[in-house]
Amino acid sequence: VVNDSLPEERFATCKKLITTLVQALKIENSFQYKFDRVKSVSILYPPDSTFRVFTWQLYVDIDDYRYHGAIQMNSGKLQLFPLIDRSPEVTSEEYDILSPDKWYGSVYYNLRQFETAEGNKYLLFGYDGFSFFNRRKVVDVLSFKDGKPVFGAPVFVQTDPKTGSETVRNRLMMEFSSEASFKLNYDEVWGLIIFDHLITMGGSYGQGPTKVPDGTYEGYKLENGKWVWVEKFWTTEMDEAPRPEPVLDNRSQQDVFGKEKKKKKSN
Repeated sequence: VVNDSLPEERFATCKKLITTLVQALKIENSFQYKFDRVKSVSILYPPDSTFRVFTWQLYVDIDDYRYHGAIQMNSGKLQLFPLIDRSPEVTSEEYDILSPDKWYGSVYYNLRQFETAEGNKYLLFGYDGFSFFNRRKVVDVLSFKDGKPVFGAPVFVQTDPKTGSETVRNRLMMEFSSEASFKLNYDEVWGLIIFDHLITMGGSYGQGPTKVPDGTYEGYKLENGKWVWVEKFWTTEMDEAPRPEPVLDNRSQQDVFGKEKKKKKSN
């Protein structure tokens, strides 16, 4: 599915993977089987183990990636929700509420559970190859209504520091240059969603303007079931220099590594 050089082989293998996976999941107690040897498929569980999510990527062409997936519920009888990638049909990526049969496809690399007034919801961190020049990362929100999966929820709140106007998004979508390294994940130490701040710059020939990290970070923190935007992290200003004197003052006989200098031989 991932590495074969021939498109027809990748497509045929992907189809075989889908049918074989469904057959396997029909086996009694299949939820307990981890599929550890299936390296090309992402399998994520929430802390409450009420379900698990399978996702994988199919490379079609340099500007075309397709995604496949399924949600298996932790139940005695198989409850399986196929995820149908309809990314090109999603017109408002950050605001649309989506269903399993109209899913914004990506490979999920992290899953975080959080509590809201409506009950548990789940953050899904995903990667989308998108195009030759640009990649995307997404933070979607999964919840269940009448036992069925729903993608997207109005939990991402951003306030404009200049105007005070508030924007509420159902998911986060970040597009960046394929030549850039972009971080977007949940940080266990800080307890926050943290990501690189992106700025627009001219891309390589044929690419046009694109976005790259500028070395600063922003993110979202959880407050009463909502993820509230934080403009900047790790901005520390000091009232005075951390060291009042140069490091090598009074150490003229030592080099910058703290070792004694070799004495020059006299003629």
